[in-house]
Amino acid sequence: MKIVIASNKHELGKEAAQKGADAIREALENQGEAHIIVATGASQFEMLAELVKANLDWSKVTGFHLDEYVGMPETHTASFRKYLKERFVDRVPIKAFHYIHGDAESPMDECDRLGKIISGVRIDVAFVGIGENAHLAFNDPPADFEREEAYFIADLDKACRQQQLGEGWFASLEEVPKQAISMSVKQILKSKTIIASVPDERKALAVKKTVESEVVPEVPATALKLHPQTWLYLDKASASLLGEVEGASA
Repeated sequence: MKIVIASNKHELGKEAAQKGADAIREALENQGEAHIIVATGASQFEMLAELVKANLDWSKVTGFHLDEYVGMPETHTASFRKYLKERFVDRVPIKAFHYIHGDAESPMDECDRLGKIISGVRIDVAFVGIGENAHLAFNDPPADFEREEAYFIADLDKACRQQQLGEGWFASLEEVPKQAISMSVKQILKSKTIIASVPDERKALAVKKTVESEVVPEVPATALKLHPQTWLYLDKASASLLGEVEGASA
């Protein structure tokens, strides 16, 4: 895992987006097409704002949705589909984007539908974040690193739901859904390149655990260490609890 510490979250966003755009560009040059995974949440604001400016042939890029709440209509302010439409999909001429329909009649069938679409697809870049509880997507601790399904129904722990409340997506904890459709850890790790954007001081403890812990299900984001092309982008606030990090660049 390669760690880059930016001076602030805006520089973090620029650097992470540039690295991701370079990886997409390489895929387009080598394969004539590219497939990406896109995360949501406050941690991705700056990165996505820069990524949509990238000079890429988006008409040859297909995107996949990382996670979405079960039962969530697209019209809700906390809908990740709404988030992605407004901040990414509607701002680039992308070839296709495979959304998770959290309000599908059968969430399990929705998992199966998406699993069939992504099966056999080479993902060139996964843009992800890390939660305050160190979750990866909605793989809350303890995460199942051996889950084979590409998408599954996740039970959200209280810390995860509290984060969604704290970020301002909901008015009360009771409003935060208790389940979500999430991409599995194994599926994320199949990506050729992983760009993890993790700004803000509230993520500092999760970053410290991720960087300094062994790879354990209790700290789901440590799974990123298993991947040879993971780039972890931090700002000074999120890196504030780290000691000297071997290989880190500023």
